[in-house]
Amino acid sequence: MALLTFMRIVCLLLLHTVSFSVDTISSFQSISDGGTLVSEEGTFELGFFSPGSSKDRYLGIWYKNIPVQTVVWVANRCNPINDSSGLLMINNSTGNLELLYQNKSVVWSTSLSKQAKKPNVELLDSGNLVVREENDTNPENYVWQSFDYPSDTLLSGMKLGWDLRSGLNRRLSAWKNWDDPCTADFTWGIEFDLQHHTFPEAIMRKGSAQFFRSGPWNGLSFGPAESRPNQLYNFDFVYKDDEVYYTYNLKNKSELARMVLNSTTNTRSGWTWIEGEQIWRSYFSYPRDSCDNYRLCGANGNCNMSNGPVCQCLKGFKPKSPEKWESMDWSEGCVLEHAVNCQMDQQNDGFVKFSGLKLPDAKYSWGNQSMNLNECRAKCLSNCSCMAYTNSDIRGQDSGCAIWFGDLIDIRTFPTGGQDLYIRVQDPEQVNTKEKGKTDNKVRAVVIVVAVIGSVSGMILFGFGICRKRALKVRQEMISQNGDEEEDLELPLFTLSKITTATHNFSMNNKLGQGGFGPVYKGKLEDGQEIAVKRLSMSSRQGVNEFKNEVKLIAKLQHRNLVKLFGCCVEGEEKLLIYEYMPNKSLDLFIFDQKQGKLLEWPKRFQIICGISRGLMYLHQDSRLRIVHRDLKASNVLLDNEMNPKISDFGMARIFGGDQTEGNTNRVVGTYGYMAPEYAFNGLFSTKSDVFSFGIMVLEIISGKKSRAFQHENHEHTLISHAWTLLKEGRPFELIDFWLRDSCNNLQEVLRCIHIGLLCVQQNPMDRPSMSSVVSMLESENVVLPQPKPPGYFMETDSQVGDHSSSMTITAILGR
Repeated sequence: MALLTFMRIVCLLLLHTVSFSVDTISSFQSISDGGTLVSEEGTFELGFFSPGSSKDRYLGIWYKNIPVQTVVWVANRCNPINDSSGLLMINNSTGNLELLYQNKSVVWSTSLSKQAKKPNVELLDSGNLVVREENDTNPENYVWQSFDYPSDTLLSGMKLGWDLRSGLNRRLSAWKNWDDPCTADFTWGIEFDLQHHTFPEAIMRKGSAQFFRSGPWNGLSFGPAESRPNQLYNFDFVYKDDEVYYTYNLKNKSELARMVLNSTTNTRSGWTWIEGEQIWRSYFSYPRDSCDNYRLCGANGNCNMSNGPVCQCLKGFKPKSPEKWESMDWSEGCVLEHAVNCQMDQQNDGFVKFSGLKLPDAKYSWGNQSMNLNECRAKCLSNCSCMAYTNSDIRGQDSGCAIWFGDLIDIRTFPTGGQDLYIRVQDPEQVNTKEKGKTDNKVRAVVIVVAVIGSVSGMILFGFGICRKRALKVRQEMISQNGDEEEDLELPLFTLSKITTATHNFSMNNKLGQGGFGPVYKGKLEDGQEIAVKRLSMSSRQGVNEFKNEVKLIAKLQHRNLVKLFGCCVEGEEKLLIYEYMPNKSLDLFIFDQKQGKLLEWPKRFQIICGISRGLMYLHQDSRLRIVHRDLKASNVLLDNEMNPKISDFGMARIFGGDQTEGNTNRVVGTYGYMAPEYAFNGLFSTKSDVFSFGIMVLEIISGKKSRAFQHENHEHTLISHAWTLLKEGRPFELIDFWLRDSCNNLQEVLRCIHIGLLCVQQNPMDRPSMSSVVSMLESENVVLPQPKPPGYFMETDSQVGDHSSSMTITAILGR
């Protein structure tokens, strides 16, 4: 005991005589708080630090030459030191590397299974902290290495996965928050069943619940192959009897990269360091969109972000619960239209080919790398419970076999990339014929409609008087349904012939766009007044109610930031709304287009933000009715000839009466990416759900990035997660659209808008400001802004979808 105390005293004395700009320490040397190890080429540094606003001390590794301290590994993650007495040294009795508190209690230790005779501790330029024999630099002989015990970061050369010989599972676990590196319950690792030959996948879990998976390894990548060449790194996957792991290596060794699992930003992303701008830039991010939510569409459902709604049953399948499916509750998924009967002759069984898919959950899969695709098909067909097959290695034609049993879980369609999957059905020719028949029926329906219109055109004039009476009846119905007197609905009725003339018979040359209601056409009345005509689509079952709703609401609203309704037309099957024409069309055509975006400088964008806020405040509290819009987005904000914003499209809006503050619905309508979380998954809407949508738009106007598509362009999970990260890291100015930077003569005004936007998208509706408060915050710099709480993401509140309060990120530094 006396000898051990003497050795520690010697170590403390040496601390003051040895310069720790070296990369190695040996026995009888140590590092105290304030001293560091620096890797040979100066890439990484090891020492003591305090994260965020915390005063606790941790031993960690970070990039040495990055201005913003970027920690990649922490030793005592959940056991901090509360003063500066920390000491790192080698225990010469056990050979362990130990972190001591007040020179006596062990806070953290390597717990070696074997001891080095002359142990050295070295910080490598890869970021790996190793314990090795003094003169043995062979990586295979390291006694211990930090790369085997990752924190939240995966560096180039690290392995994510299993050493089956020792049972070591290398996986990432997120920090609890910016101030606490202790292990959160959000993890990222490789999962598989070696005994049953299932395919390994990269899985994200929140606790024990799975909420994102990459897709099986296909020979090139997990999930779909990248659509663009990867200039940053090469990656590999090893699947052997004794090891199963993923790794990546930088193509340019002078660059730096990291993958980070982050419970605050909700993403697993990759970043690049832009030396000239002194910022990290995202390289990729997962999850990317709502289709990445695990099991969103239930069993045998296919998620496609290009569809509305995003979930569809696979060909040959039908919703298990049609009523729930129609209400956008997809949790019960789909079942075969004609179930496979294992007791009967299966000669009619076959397969329908799907392309561009994320392959199903590999939990109930089986693989054989030596089989070709034909052998794989036969193998699947011979097993009644086999539901799908494909080739497991896309590098070679028909290479390898993967088959799935039972329900097919977590399938999605990719716009590019993806794989072929052959799904088992009874009588596949009939399934394909049925799909073709649907298309043929649509064509046939169009022909019939055209013929009918032609044959009855002569009767239209004869029935004009009847139609006129019918229109007045519809009008009276609208009035009575709303409970108001007729004089409250002073809305001119236009004749169909007048609108037909104005739009040149609804010419395609006059078509301005297409909405959920139906097409919109430009027209000019006889007096020269330009108009926009919304025409209810005859195939829309929901459009009649939306039509009535919009007429009832907007006829009563008058505000300079709301689009003006001139009148309507109800004749026969035609239902039209006639609006003032907005020559600059919609806001999204400017802020999301590089060429147009250059024309919209910051003063004008700020004017637009303020105008939208005043229009919403009018809807929520200043009009005769309290109205929740429910579909507020950039494409529903129109711009007049002076670029003044006007909120439009009230087909989804709802009226609140008396003291009512919120409502709920089984039919969630609106646009993903703008919906508040409580509305998207629980059907609860209020003025605060409009505030959430407004916050999204503010961030879009500032960044020039679409909320829904942001992950494809900038490799972040969502726009709000990116904005939140930048605010927390003190870099909110990086959110500003590149084309805006020259016109931002009032940077504080822009930063204030970012802050307000994040206040509007907080998770809890009660935390979000009212629109009257927002207007005050925008118009007066004297209003003190509270600190925003973590934002809400529309996936979080759905147990079917998964909890996305965590994420993973990859970062890289370029141009070093």
